[in-house]
Amino acid sequence: MMNLFKTRREKIRTLTRSSFFLLFIMAPFLDIFRLDLTLGHFIIFGKSWTLGLNAFQQGQGSAVEAAVTLITHAFLPVMIFLIIAGLIIWKMGRIYCGWLCPHFSVVEIFNEMMFKYLNRVTLWEKASKKTRGIVSWLLVFFACALMAFVWAFSLLSYLLPPKELIADLLQDEMGAGASRFLLVATILFTIDFFFTRHLFCKYGCAIGLFQSFIWMANSKAMVVSFDKIRARECQSCDRECDKACPMRLHTRSIKRAKFTCTQCGQCLNACDLVQENNPDGRIIHWVSNEKAQAVDRNAAAFELKLLKKDR
Repeated sequence: MMNLFKTRREKIRTLTRSSFFLLFIMAPFLDIFRLDLTLGHFIIFGKSWTLGLNAFQQGQGSAVEAAVTLITHAFLPVMIFLIIAGLIIWKMGRIYCGWLCPHFSVVEIFNEMMFKYLNRVTLWEKASKKTRGIVSWLLVFFACALMAFVWAFSLLSYLLPPKELIADLLQDEMGAGASRFLLVATILFTIDFFFTRHLFCKYGCAIGLFQSFIWMANSKAMVVSFDKIRARECQSCDRECDKACPMRLHTRSIKRAKFTCTQCGQCLNACDLVQENNPDGRIIHWVSNEKAQAVDRNAAAFELKLLKKDR
């Protein structure tokens, strides 16, 4: 199941995810982006970024000048970013989650690791066969804990000078506040990665839910659809597309049931693998516009057939 057909699309997605994950880790160290609590302002591309209100706070300049500065330094940049991001999400859904998000990269890493060592993708699923033993459980758990520490330290480096933070960590001279943050964050991320990582993506991530609501509002947005004419071929498959989904969604269901779809394309990869010897290719596809509007009608009818077959 997890050894999916490596299409060109998946290779590109691997590159984008890996690059963004490295950017997430290295951004504070390269002063690309961080909030320095010791200085009290953001650092963006090595430059200090403030609201530009220092002169006004010191009694210099008028309220109008302060308002203009606030609009140009904060309001406009944020609005431009939200508009561009919103338009992309409106057309393509949770594309950030599936193609860039560092947390979703971790979700997929540990999905594969759990399947390899524990014979299940999440702890809430029944194992496909007997687990190898306590060593496998410990290996997965400590891998999650190690990744959790990396995440906790990375987040801390966004708030405190990262080079000084590394020196303090190596010399065991971290302050009480930083130490508590590192400990608590590591514990929370360990719980997340080991127990609830895909559940957090579904129900706990504000960024993800924000994308889902925008995507659902557009009936013509990109969505996974199946070829209804070839439904008989699809019925002969053992739901490999559903098994491949990192979010544990029913790929061929109606759009509302795929509310948290990340557009990762893993279901398409699974169908590519199943149908690799079929000259007509895979049965499910990304569709947009008028074809996307038909997804709910086609999927509802097909799901009814599947339910009757299962009975």
